Amino acid sequence: MKNFEGFGLSPALGKSLAHMKYTTPTPIQAQAIPIALEGHDIMGSAQTGTVKTAAFAIPLIEKLLTDPRGSALVLTPTRELGKQIMDIMHQLLGPKSPIKTAFIIGGESMGKQFSQLRARPRLIVGTPGRINDHLERGTMMLNDAHFLVLDETDRMLDMGFTIQLERIFKYMPAKRQTLMFSATLPKNILKLSEKYLNNPKRIAVGETNVVAQNIKQDIIRIEQDKKYSELMSQLHERNGSVLVFVKTKHGADRMAKNLRRDGFTSEALHGDLRQNKRDKVMKNFRKQNFRILIATDIAARGLDVPHIKHVVNYDLPQVAEDFIHRMGRTARAGAQGSAISFVSNQDGRKWHAIERLLNPNAANDKSSSNKGSGRNFKRSNRGPNKGPNRGPNSNRPSRNKQQDQSKKRFYKGKKKAA
Repeated sequence: MKNFEGFGLSPALGKSLAHMKYTTPTPIQAQAIPIALEGHDIMGSAQTGTVKTAAFAIPLIEKLLTDPRGSALVLTPTRELGKQIMDIMHQLLGPKSPIKTAFIIGGESMGKQFSQLRARPRLIVGTPGRINDHLERGTMMLNDAHFLVLDETDRMLDMGFTIQLERIFKYMPAKRQTLMFSATLPKNILKLSEKYLNNPKRIAVGETNVVAQNIKQDIIRIEQDKKYSELMSQLHERNGSVLVFVKTKHGADRMAKNLRRDGFTSEALHGDLRQNKRDKVMKNFRKQNFRILIATDIAARGLDVPHIKHVVNYDLPQVAEDFIHRMGRTARAGAQGSAISFVSNQDGRKWHAIERLLNPNAANDKSSSNKGSGRNFKRSNRGPNKGPNRGPNSNRPSRNKQQDQSKKRFYKGKKKAA
């Protein structure tokens, strides 16, 4: 399908799409939307960064607009992704839509959610934990929810939501349309689909265990205590918005504070922040009111911020699959992006797991750590006499940027194609 007009959508939805400047469907949208409009269940997988939200949002809204009966439920692993989905849903519905919605996530006022649910919403977007809370309280009814979407299903299962998902399913009609989307398809997802989906149509777009080709990768071998000074130098050398992933919530706060001290506009995003603070941080980042977002893996999936130019793996992820999802925060919808990963001696096991995921055929190849499409392997050459050497807790010395940039920073390793 070359354009959205070919889907035969209702005029109101077509008008919304035109206002949103949606003209040409992405591959996942082109494949999923016609099948969903025909009423089939879908089990879909797509390479991260392919903008799949519209692949389920458009048929869902079309269903609500053309059928006055029934409601729809969208389940998502994180609040941030849920808010992003709800924002797109509201844009598709249009400003004067009679269809009421409810956003049901943890961290927000129960009173506000009670109010939304009393209004009998036909579209509910939420996280499994808070949805279950309302079902158990009797403040939410799903007996007429004939349309169900599970987004980032693998992440929900990784986060331990399996039991909560199964409880939610029991409150829903057995006869319903279910769209399940996941970046990866491990055995537990296939088992879930066999149990709860009805003869689903399988859709797969791109390889889900590879980093997009439009992302230029640099892998830097570095000592743990040299990471911060290397990060400073990389930030000075690069232009555009940056997303830096760290391991802990405390580490995110500390790094954001230190970067502000060193002259960079920066904020932290993690699970300990109140929801209104998290919303404020993301709103300001989208508006480019600050340049560098320091985040835990709460931001690894689903977040669509088109202006992110660089992703930095300051700490490698605990789960190898999250490496791919982190990379997908840049180079969205075909744009160009870059990614840097710091690999220390302590990261050997994590890096081996990532290499095995990206290149399973070379898992037993001793030289596989020097292979990879689009990846440059470098070793940091920074030290006390070779460029900045500031750690997160060090005193701030003066910096001569021109001198620093004139120095040779890396010993460049061999570059090999995967």
